[in-house]
Formats: sequence, structure tokens, C-alpha cells
Amino acid sequence: MPARQTRSSPGVPAPGLKAVDKETTAGIAFGVGAYGLWGLLPLYFFALQPAGAVEIVANRVVWSLIFCALLITVTRSWRAIAGAFRDRSVFATLAIAAVLIAINWLTYTYGVTTGQAVEASLGYFINPLVSVLLGVFVLKERLRPLQWAAVGIGFIAVGVLTVSYGKLPWIALTLAVSFGLYGFVKKRVGPKVDAVTSLSVETMVLAPLAAATMVWLGVSGVATLTSQGAGHFWLLLASGVITAVPLLFFGASARRLPMTTIGLLQYFAPVLQFVVALLVFQEAMTLDRWIGFGVVWLALLVLTVDMLRTTRKNSVARKRARTA
Repeated sequence: MPARQTRSSPGVPAPGLKAVDKETTAGIAFGVGAYGLWGLLPLYFFALQPAGAVEIVANRVVWSLIFCALLITVTRSWRAIAGAFRDRSVFATLAIAAVLIAINWLTYTYGVTTGQAVEASLGYFINPLVSVLLGVFVLKERLRPLQWAAVGIGFIAVGVLTVSYGKLPWIALTLAVSFGLYGFVKKRVGPKVDAVTSLSVETMVLAPLAAATMVWLGVSGVATLTSQGAGHFWLLLASGVITAVPLLFFGASARRLPMTTIGLLQYFAPVLQFVVALLVFQEAMTLDRWIGFGVVWLALLVLTVDMLRTTRKNSVARKRARTA
């Protein structure tokens, strides 16, 4: 009896390859969805006027917690929440993450609602450079020459933009540092908690202060939740879904794609934010600011080239190790 054929016919993809292609396609779709929604957040904050940054973030925390509670109930995942609270190291790490993301949300919302969305987008362009610096100072990693070049170019860009703005671009730097630290902290508990559990615990930590803030705003007569009509009310309530859905998309994408692809997709959000700031909000961009942003993009180009080169070298090394 002839041996059974195990190779696919010419021109017909192997079943395993089809599965991989489907997973990759789904991963890219989820990634674009996540970063696309994050990139369009300025439009949502614009629609929430006249609500200010503090009210928006307070509502975002409270309604995110309620949405997560419903999601956890449907998926019967309360055990994971209880486990996160019982594990002191996990809970402490998520509590730190909660403080960092609150700083990030407040700064970003303030930037967008005060006509500084361009500078806010700059923060997320700078964020990869901050992540590299965290690797040096916290993890004691040794940088490759191109990484050093990218960091050096990034410092030049900050100097150019400081001269352009007439002050240190503190909104951009606060966003970059807070989100860089947030990502670093979350990686420490990444294998132990999923995205929904993590967001739920973080919002639980912030919820008492957020709820107290909403009450205080209401008593002070400056809250807009119930004073701007039904449309505004439901838009603020939707902040729970708008916060949670991109995180779920990101989690689904990260499970399907290599970190290199995720690293490239992350630029999608600040590009969208930048375009919205220019075309929709019509914020001013002077020549020296264009130069500053150009230098930042050059730094990111150098960093991306280094990332792709390193990934390719590692891939070749692994293939040689398997065939040896």
C-alpha cells in the first residue's frame, strides 16, 4: 500500500497555514479596532462638552466598573476577581496601575478639552522612547546603537518643541511617562490576570474617589450629567463601554500577533489623534512645531528599523537552532 501523502497539493495551502492566516488577520483586525478607537477618543470627548476633564474621568471610572461587573457576571469570572484581591502582590501592582492610568486619563482628557489635542498626540508618539528608557533605568537593559540614536533624537525633539511651545510640553511628557510606567507595571501581572479582570480591579480601586467626585460636582451645581439633556446623559454613560471595548480588542490582538506587529500598530492611535486635532479641531501647527514633530517621527523611524532588524535576526537564529 502506498504511503499516505502528508504534504499539501501544489497551490493549496496547508490546513495549519490557513488557521495561522485567519488568526493573524483576526489579530490585525482587533489591533486596528483597538488603536482606531483610542485614536478617535478626542471626538468623543469633544461631543461631551461642556463636561470638563475631571467629570469625564470620574464618569469613565464609575460606568466602566458597572460595565465590567455586568461582563464578569455574564462570563462567570468573579473567581478571577477574588483571586486578584487575595494575591497581595497582584492587587498592589494593579492599584499602582490604577493611579497611573488615572493620571494618564486626566491629563489626556484635559489636553483634548482645552484645545491641546496635538500636544496630547505627541505624548503617545514619545511613549515608545520612554519604554526604551525604562528598560535602561529600571530593568538595567543594554541599548543597541540604533536605540541610543533614537533616544538621542527624541531628546533633541523635546528641546525643539520646548522652544516652539515656549514651555516644556508637559502634557505630552506626562502622558508618555504615565502610560510607559502603566505598561511596565501591567507587564508584571500580565500572565496572572486578563484584560477584563485587570480593568475591573483598577476601576474598583478608583471608584470610591470617582463616585465622591461625581457627588461633589453634583452638589456644587457644576455637573453636566443630568443638566444637558438625555443625549448628553447617555453619552457619558457610554464611557464604560468606550473604555472597556478597546481594551478587550487589544487583548484579543495581543494573543494572536507577535510583539513586533503590535509595536507597529501602536502608532495608529497617535496618527489618528494628530489628524483629528488638525482637520477637525483645526489646532495651529507652526513651522517650528512641524520641525519638532518631524524629529520625533525620525526617532520613531530609527526605533522601528532597529526593532524589525532585531526581530529578523532572532527569527533567523531560531531557525538555525532548530535545524542544527
